[in-house]
Amino acid sequence: MEADAFWIPYLHLIIKLSIKRIRPDMKQITEVEKNRASEWFLSLRNDIVSAFEKLEKSHFKGPFSELNAGKFEVNETKREDKSGVDAGGGLMSVMRNGRIFEKVGVNVSTVYGNLNKAAQQSMAERLGIPEMREDPKFWASGISLVAHVRNPNCPAVHMNTRMFWTPYAWWFGGGSDLNPCIEFEEDTLHFHSTLRSYLNKHDPELYPKLKKWADEYFFIPHRKRARGVGGIFMDDRNTGDWEADFNLTKDIGKAFLPAYLPLLEKRMVNEFDERDKEIQLEHRGLYAEYNLVYDRGTKFGLATGHDANAVLMSLPPLAKWY
Repeated sequence: MEADAFWIPYLHLIIKLSIKRIRPDMKQITEVEKNRASEWFLSLRNDIVSAFEKLEKSHFKGPFSELNAGKFEVNETKREDKSGVDAGGGLMSVMRNGRIFEKVGVNVSTVYGNLNKAAQQSMAERLGIPEMREDPKFWASGISLVAHVRNPNCPAVHMNTRMFWTPYAWWFGGGSDLNPCIEFEEDTLHFHSTLRSYLNKHDPELYPKLKKWADEYFFIPHRKRARGVGGIFMDDRNTGDWEADFNLTKDIGKAFLPAYLPLLEKRMVNEFDERDKEIQLEHRGLYAEYNLVYDRGTKFGLATGHDANAVLMSLPPLAKWY
């Protein structure tokens, strides 16, 4: 999805689920908290980009090790409102045709401005917040990642975390989910157990709740199956304690590399045959179906005229259907 748009499609769902509950005892936040969140998402982006490039350089033996190590191509994104006023931006980082990663994108952004009139009025009426008719301001920041890997033994993955603010509400969201085309049970166990260990520091009840949320969110109705082996997902996180919710969001981000990198390190040296590659391409077709048919960010971006290449960054470079 586009670097400055991946959070927007969640807006209506998040507000519908959360505003009425969180507004009465919500502690207002300042620019200090916003800046801390924005800086954290950027630091997480930097850690991931560095780790992925380091892994590319370390792949000396096994399939595709003869290729040049992949590097991220980084482009700064700028956003303006309809009047041409600065409305934020970020970094779009994409690696293509590496030794390990066939295509991986890591986008980070901090954007702000005014909600459009239709969204502003709709939210005010539906949510019972009449003040929103008079004040359309918003601010949002986050990171979004999708990785498609060359070796079919290595799983694809998705991760994002974000924060959204209006003068009348703030919330965090995000998570990560694993999408192997060839599943190894021990890999699935490692991914989930790592996520659980980070969540358990906050509340032992969080992991089963967020796992269930991910299982439901990443289900493909027309295929009657999940798109992968799940992970964790949350949208409307506002307990009234900004610091606690921010720390939880940070730990969701911190869990990503230790949950995912060991799987690549273990499987990137595995040999595979043509049938394995066919299985991978078929599974990528499943991933593409989900993103094009159900993903709210993709639909929002294409419907509102965002750059198509940026919106479709999450799609695999190659896929097959039968």
